[in-house]
Amino acid sequence: MNTTAFTTLSIIIPVYNEGPTVHLILDKVTAVQLPNGIQKEIILVNDCSTDDTETAITRYQSANPTANLQYIAHHKNLGKGAAIHTGIDMATGQFTLIQDADLEYDPAEYHLLLQPVITGFADVVYGSRFMGGNPHRVLFFWHTIGNKFLTTLSNVFTNLNLTDMETCYKLFNSSMLKSLSLKEKRFGFEPEVTAKIAKIKGIRIYEVGISYYGRTYEEGKKINWKDGFRAIYCILRYGF
Repeated sequence: MNTTAFTTLSIIIPVYNEGPTVHLILDKVTAVQLPNGIQKEIILVNDCSTDDTETAITRYQSANPTANLQYIAHHKNLGKGAAIHTGIDMATGQFTLIQDADLEYDPAEYHLLLQPVITGFADVVYGSRFMGGNPHRVLFFWHTIGNKFLTTLSNVFTNLNLTDMETCYKLFNSSMLKSLSLKEKRFGFEPEVTAKIAKIKGIRIYEVGISYYGRTYEEGKKINWKDGFRAIYCILRYGF
């Protein structure tokens, strides 16, 4: 079996108004011990938060000087996709992972995403909330239906058989990710990056089951029905 050896994983965390809880996700990310001695490069991109997010992050940096934590702030709110674009430009690791700043996804499961890469099978790994027997919070019926519809529509154009195109947890070969010309500045990032990465000749895409600890809108969830319509537009635009 061929194996893939690499030294650094870049973890991009787009942040918007997560001041009260951003330290919690940073605690989880910094505590994770990656397999094979892989090191973490944590890239926080603050998308012009209006709360005390910046203070919370700089305080965390001061308290954890040994963490490889890079921080940059947008001076205008540009959207989650734009924050990810900034993180991609900053990433120096051989592989790059997207991590939301909320607590819906568990960094303790990074090893699940890394396994198909380390064993030499994958260039890209998606963490699916609809596979496996890991814990999943029971929440919104129509969100689930919408997610499955968007994933199916995406699959029609990419000829992939993904179960969760909209997942946050996406792990990419960094050079392949950086080769893409990404345009979408908000939640259209997910269908756009999926459509464009699928067009790379010989790309090897895998899925693994992950846990999902979803939030309600009262708890800070930000995506809404308008983002769903934008996703449809992006699937059609970039699929064609």
